Amino acid sequence: MSASETPTGPGLPELQRRLAEFAARRDWEPFHTPKNLAAALSVEASELLEIFQWLTAEESRDVMRDPGSAHRVRDEVADVLAYLLQFCEVLGIDVLAALEAKIERNEERFPVEEPGA
Repeated sequence: MSASETPTGPGLPELQRRLAEFAARRDWEPFHTPKNLAAALSVEASELLEIFQWLTAEESRDVMRDPGSAHRVRDEVADVLAYLLQFCEVLGIDVLAALEAKIERNEERFPVEEPGA
């Protein structure tokens, strides 16, 4: 298994490469501007939200038990991730490094309060 693959499939670098090649073969790069990709990401995130819009908290926790809704959720998650990876590719952002840095900043901003402190 290569360094860019996980036990369950290809890793992020390989998926980003495939997305870039997919867009290139269709001459979509001119449309893949940061603005357009951010808009597409927002639309796809909204489509994910739409699945949960009128569900109760309990129903939302069980959404993956129904094969039809589970399929819809997986598809929208994939769309969100695809646009996020394409957005990061266009702007030269290492998505995992950005996430790691954000987690570290949040750990500093929101320290765990020790009991009795």
